[in-house]
Amino acid sequence: MRFEYTDGNSRDFIELCHGLDDFLNELVGGEENRAEYIPYNKLDDIHDVVIAYDKDVPVGSASFKKYDNENAEVKRVFVKKEYRGQGISLELMKMLEERAREKGFKYFILESGEPLAAAMALYRKIGYKVIPNYGQYKCMDESICMKTEL
Repeated sequence: MRFEYTDGNSRDFIELCHGLDDFLNELVGGEENRAEYIPYNKLDDIHDVVIAYDKDVPVGSASFKKYDNENAEVKRVFVKKEYRGQGISLELMKMLEERAREKGFKYFILESGEPLAAAMALYRKIGYKVIPNYGQYKCMDESICMKTEL
């Protein structure tokens, strides 16, 4: 497995984001059931991405964007189904945290939810704590927001 830093314009990252969208649609019973979240998952402001490759095949990715001067927001974490359970998401998160520290951020924040049980377990395992919902997620009862110090 090889890991590479890139940006939000990467074709491989965009392809993996489509895979994430398909996974989320299947998980919640269709795009219409997650419509309120879609505007907050655009790739426009994402400049920091890590992609995992099996040889030359992109199999997973994670990214972040600036939220404010201290906080970066984790976005679009995804590993293809056939590659899950191999520690790829853990390595992606470690590399993402390293990049955020290099850029001077003090904290990572993120939004997730109970249907994403594996993701929630990973975040808890690596030290993320539940916080009050922030920003656009304040009034979204299904959202669970988390934070960790970098």
